[in-house]
Amino acid sequence: MFGEVLRHFREAAGYTQEELANKIPCDRSQVARVEAGTRVPQETFAKQCDELLATGGVLLRLWGRIDWYPEVQHPDWFERRAEMDAEAVALRAYQEQVIPGLLQTPDYAHALFSRRITNAEKVEERVRARLSRQQRFLAVNGPLYVAVLDESCLRNVVGSPAVMRDQCAHLLRVGRYANIRVQVAPADRAEVRRPKASMALITLPGGDEWLYSESLERGHFHDDPAVFARHSQTYDVLRADALSAPESAALIGDFMEGYGDHGQAPAEHGDMDQEQLQPRRRRRLHRSGAHMDEEQLQRRQRRQLHRSSPRYPRRRPRP
Repeated sequence: MFGEVLRHFREAAGYTQEELANKIPCDRSQVARVEAGTRVPQETFAKQCDELLATGGVLLRLWGRIDWYPEVQHPDWFERRAEMDAEAVALRAYQEQVIPGLLQTPDYAHALFSRRITNAEKVEERVRARLSRQQRFLAVNGPLYVAVLDESCLRNVVGSPAVMRDQCAHLLRVGRYANIRVQVAPADRAEVRRPKASMALITLPGGDEWLYSESLERGHFHDDPAVFARHSQTYDVLRADALSAPESAALIGDFMEGYGDHGQAPAEHGDMDQEQLQPRRRRRLHRSGAHMDEEQLQRRQRRQLHRSSPRYPRRRPRP
């Protein structure tokens, strides 16, 4: 139903699928799959289409009334974690190598599952299950979600440079939500103490706290207060040493531009790319408020020049 309505408004506005995709922006296949009913759209997708096609908000209202995941099935070993996500009041996570599931785009998740699952229907089933966990975190007044990403999450190419560019753009969008903070632990900071593996600190209603981590095809849960406190302290130190949310957004933006400009992962350029990233990062930080430090420095320099300049006696009027 949603796909048919979207197609109606798109054709009425005179857009092809590719033209609409370029304006959103996203891959043309995403628009095609949504219209065909084989891809679940995100709320932001519906909102952007409403604005571009001047529907008066029809698509967003329709999106909110559809039960997108009536028959979602998670892998047995992950079912317990999915149930916790459905109840959590706060979630703090550290992720390395790949973007965490709660922040993945449909295309990124599809490419990730396609690496190890050959059955196309099974891949789509896993993607739907993963996206179903995101809804309450991306909703208005959703639970707190803080994600610290190791820089490897941005450098490791999943799918294609185009998929990575859209994924970076998605991180920038959700990072502006009131309940979500995305931070990056940069690779060039040796002093950052990273956990030994990806982990999540989950707070449930009533104050129950769980530590979650994964090994191959298995999830590990710990509710020992001493274990949770130890890893919570490690996480808090990590978050303090990582880039701030605005600094992280600047770095993510640099990677997004790199995937668009070069069509390949910045990691493949080695040290040269780090040099190229620095000017971009400085420009973005300047726009996001880092210019305050520069202004303060200039004020101090002006005061020093004023104090060190020669003083001349003033001419006083004679009585």
